Formats: sequence, structure tokens, C-alpha cells
Amino acid sequence: MQEILYLEVPTPVTTDVQAWLQSQFQPFAGQIQATTAGIRWQFPGTASELSVFAWSLQRTTYLKVFRWGQSPVPQESSLLQHLKKSLHTAFPLQHPEPPEIDLSQNSIFTALEPFYPRTVKYFQQMPNGEADLQRVYWWEQRWRQGVRHPQAPQQVVSQSSELAETPNFDLIYIGGALGVVHAAVMARLGYRVLLLERLPFGRMNREWNISRAEFQHLIDLGLFTAAEFASIIAREYVDGFNQFFAATTPKHCQAPILHTPTVLNIALDSSRFLQLCGQKLRQAGGEIWDETEFIKATVHPNAVQIQATHRPTAQPQTATGRLLVDAMGTASPIAWQLNGGRAFDSVCPTVGAIISGLDPQVWDADYGDVLNSHGDLSRGRQLIWELFPAAGDELTIYLFHYHKVHPDNPGSLLEMYEDFFEILPEYRRCDLDDLAWIKPTFGYIPGHFSLYRQDRTIAFDRLVTIGDAASLQSPLVFTGFGSLVRNLPRLTDLLQTALKHDLLQSEQLNQIRAFQSNTAVTWLFSRGMMVPTGRNLPPNRVNAMLNTFFGILAGESPELADRFIKDRAGWWPFNRMAITAAWKNPGLLYWIWDMVGPWDMTRWLGSYFTFTWAAFLNALFGAWLPGLIRKSQAWLEPKFPQVWFRLLCWSYDLTYSVGQPRIEQTLPTLPRPGTTLPRPMVTAGTIQSPNP
Repeated sequence: MQEILYLEVPTPVTTDVQAWLQSQFQPFAGQIQATTAGIRWQFPGTASELSVFAWSLQRTTYLKVFRWGQSPVPQESSLLQHLKKSLHTAFPLQHPEPPEIDLSQNSIFTALEPFYPRTVKYFQQMPNGEADLQRVYWWEQRWRQGVRHPQAPQQVVSQSSELAETPNFDLIYIGGALGVVHAAVMARLGYRVLLLERLPFGRMNREWNISRAEFQHLIDLGLFTAAEFASIIAREYVDGFNQFFAATTPKHCQAPILHTPTVLNIALDSSRFLQLCGQKLRQAGGEIWDETEFIKATVHPNAVQIQATHRPTAQPQTATGRLLVDAMGTASPIAWQLNGGRAFDSVCPTVGAIISGLDPQVWDADYGDVLNSHGDLSRGRQLIWELFPAAGDELTIYLFHYHKVHPDNPGSLLEMYEDFFEILPEYRRCDLDDLAWIKPTFGYIPGHFSLYRQDRTIAFDRLVTIGDAASLQSPLVFTGFGSLVRNLPRLTDLLQTALKHDLLQSEQLNQIRAFQSNTAVTWLFSRGMMVPTGRNLPPNRVNAMLNTFFGILAGESPELADRFIKDRAGWWPFNRMAITAAWKNPGLLYWIWDMVGPWDMTRWLGSYFTFTWAAFLNALFGAWLPGLIRKSQAWLEPKFPQVWFRLLCWSYDLTYSVGQPRIEQTLPTLPRPGTTLPRPMVTAGTIQSPNP
């Protein structure tokens, strides 16, 4: 017996495929005999025959053909091609659209139940399920609109030549998740800070995991103490696993489990973390306007004025600041406008939930599942799981896939949620009705393939984007939180310098970014996990590539694997692992070429040369030049502030671009209760920090 064909039939109704094989498939040779799961394909006068059967997994259908006999059947290759073509015609890959609904006539549950019955059932069991499901629907509709109309983004930022009123804030942040972290830092430096948040402050639809080493950046910077960090740890697990489905993977690609005990091993109490950041922001004199929706911004020569609406009362609100910081994430209309409607070119549609009640014999909460797949391609996507222990017996479980943005296939949260609730018992044995559903977690996590640090607009005059709105995070890990934490020291130093000298034009603000050439080059890995829309790839293709890469990491030292996943791998380790991967799996280069195409492969070579140049500069200057530049600050900055700003940007690039973050300044201590931090002083158009 020999397997001669393996493919996915992209439909969740496997019985339809089996019935089609038995009653509608019309081969041009041989005879069909029905079996329980498919057909026997017999050829009179030939000793060999074919067995065709289909089965269900991951809410899709897989089909294999085995040959019984020593020799091929007549016209075997042509027969298999005919079967494949007939199946693709009968069961084309479809991308269902969410229905248009009218919530004035029905609840979100009633409107969506005919289309997403499992999603409605389990959202109804969540404390704020109705509001959360409305947000899922809203986010998907907004995402689809942005993807399909990239040339006509909503115009929310305009410019005026008239002077505005005197700014009552130095910085206005829009977006209270990642935004509040950065806002608290800048408030501690003495700046007048306002934070706008669309939801009640402290609520978010994603949880955050991090490692001790990464969070140490916030402690070293002075934003948190070690005791405060300990107070927001919901759970710290012993080890994390990375394992991908290998039952259909070629033997030379199969890999052992990669253990990553110090990657995302700390689950933060996100509500407590945000509240603590908000508390620090207010203690430093900052303000938070929550349940306030941003409407538009007008940039004046001396300030930026924003208009917003307080959602509970529908009352308009306005504020004026020296600089606007967009931290609205993937749905940011500002980011879409700045980049002509295309703020990113790849995305991870992510869904999940915080649950409790999973049998400890099914999963030991001292361990995390960092990356896991339990099947091959499912309806044109490689689904990947994450599981992180949380407080008590709670677990946070995510399901996501890497996706190249396409107008015909934007990526669906609602379809993903229907997958999540149906296939979760396949991933971890459980009865969904026995679980307690605490909170959903969902979102579109964007990515942008950057050839070099200036190939994407992240700023306008008196406006800059950070976090997911800037989509400058790792193309492999796709997380804006980790990227912001790692890059917070340099972003803070550069932003403070720009404010100090009123260097707030787009040319200067576009220098304040979290770009790393060592992460840009890893774009090829994530791109190789994105199934091109309209393509029918071998179902095991992506898992074979994942097993190849992670098998190599499993053979490296734990320290190197840790650095690679945390965006800190250098030039030599990257090249050594790439060569090893090509040697271990010679077909890998063709697979990647087949998936990304010649144009994107050429673009990637450009990013590789950028990385190589950055590594060369780091080798020559990284160990000594940043220190020398810092020593020149006392005399250079007052006389030539623009020169100092550019040198400072370049100094940070020397090390950050090759995964070597550093902290050169720390925050001042908070004043005693009843007093406030001194405000920065403005003289002759230049702001001077009271905390040099």
C-alpha cells in the first residue's frame, strides 16, 4: 500500500465530499464502489486498485488516495489530476461574508445565530458577551472596509495654516492599552499628558504575556518597581512548548518539541497592569478621558487640536496639544490615512478566550503551549494555537493564523471564532459546556514588511504612531506589546528630545520608530506561513516548514532560541540557521519561492542586505560610538539640537537594529503626595526638560 495523493477539500461538511465521491464523481477510467468513508476505485484486468477516503479535522475535510498493489494503475497520474480538478470545482475555497445586521431590530445574538451558532452560544455564557460580540462584529466590518477600499481611507487628520489656541497639553494619546504605558512614562518626565480611550479604561480584548527579562526594561527605566511587577503577575509557568503537527510531515522535516521556558512565560493581570499605569499617569499630573471616541484632528503650526465624543453622553470634547500620539491599534483611521489606506500588508486574525474548568489531567497549568498546530491547512489557513496559564485555574487560549492581506480574503474573526469553538475539543480534550467562559480575547494583529527603516510613514507634522498602529513589531511573533516594551527606552529618549527642541515636523518624527533590521529579515519566515489567496497548496506544506525551522532551534542552545524568538538574534546566528535549514530540507527554498513569488523574494533580499549592513556598522562602531555620542550631549545638544537628534537616532539604530537594546536614561522618582512634577519650560520656541 502506498500513499499517492493527499489534499484538503475546503468544506466542513465531510459527508458531502464522501457522497460526491460515491455518486457524482465521474472518472474517465475504472469503476467506483462505495465504502464507509469514500470509494474503491477498481480497474478490471489490473492487479492494483485505488482507495480514496475522506475525514474531518479542524472544521475542514482531508482526502487521501492509496494504491493497493505493486504497480501504478493505467493513466494513474492523469486520473489523480482529474480527481483533484473535479474536487476543486465541486468544492471551491470560499470566504464567507458576515451578514449585514440591524441591531435596532434584533440583538447581536439573534442576528448572528443562523450564521455562527457556536459563537453565539458561548458568547452568551460570558459576562459581557453581548457587548464583546458586537465589538467582534464591528472590528471585522471596519477591517474589511479598510482592506477593500485602501485608496479611500477616512480623512481624520487635516492641516490648517492658522495658529491654534495655546496648547493645554504637551502630549495627547489616543488608545488606552499600549498608549497608557508610553503616556505614563512621558508624564513622569514632567509633560502634560492626556489619554483618550474609546472603552471604559482598563478593558481590553487581548491578554498580555511577557518574560522577566523583557519586563525588566520597564523596571530599569524606572516606570515600575520589582514589587509592583510581582503584584501584576497572574501566573508564571515552568516551561513552554513549541510543537507542530507532524503526522503527515516528511521524516527529514520532523522535529522534537522546542522548550522555551523563558518566552512569554509570565501572564500579566492586564486589568491590574493597565490600572497601575493609569494610576502612575494621574499621579504625575496626567488625565484620562475614557469612553471617549476620537473623531478628527487638525494640525496647526503651533499645536494639534483633536475633536472627540464622550460616548455615554454624546457630548463633544476638544483638546489641544503640542503632539498627538496614535496608539489606536489596527483599527486606527490615522494609520490608514498616513499610508494611503494600507497601514500593513500582513496580519494575524486572532481569537480566543479566558476559560476555567479544564481538567488538570488534560493540561498541567505549570506549562504553556507557546505555539502548537494539531492539523494541516484548514480552508486555506495554517491554524496555530497558544495556551497560557493565568490566575488560579484559568487558562488563556488563542487560535490564529498568519495571513497576507487580500481584498477577496481580508481574514475573518467570526469565522475563526466558529472554528475555535468547534475544534477546541480536538486540540485539548474537553466538553465546552463544562467550561466557564470568562472573557473573549480577539483582534487583528498587523505586520508590515519593511525593507528599511524609512519605507513606511508613521508620522505627520505633530503626529506620531506607536504600537500596533505603527505595525513595526516582529513579523514572526506579531505582538506590539513586546515590541513596545523592548523599544520603550529609545522611543522615550527620542520623543523627549524632539519635544525638548520642538522638532515636531514629520521629517523628524518619522525617525522615532521601533524598526529593527534583524526582525525585518525574519519576515520571510512568517510570509512562508501565509497561504496565498486562491492557491491550493499541499496541506502539510506549512507544518513541514515550521518543523524544519523549529527543529533547528531545538538543536541550538536555549539562549539562542530565546534570543531568536525575542527578536534579539544577530547576523551570524541567523545565517547559520538559514544555511542549516536549507541543508536539512533542500526543498525549503523552492517552497518559499513558490509561496512568496519572485517579487517578494527580491524585496526580502533587500532587507537582508540592510541587515548585513547594519551588522557591519554595529561590528565597527556599536561597542564604543554610542558612548562617545552620549558624552558629546552637553555641548552639542544646546548648540545644534537637530544634529544631536539625528546622531541620537543613529546611535540607537546601531545597537537596536541587531537586537541589542539599551537604556541610557531613567525616569525621575515620583514627587511626594500633594506635590507635582515640574513642568517642562518653553523659551523662544524651545522646550527645556526640567529633568535632564
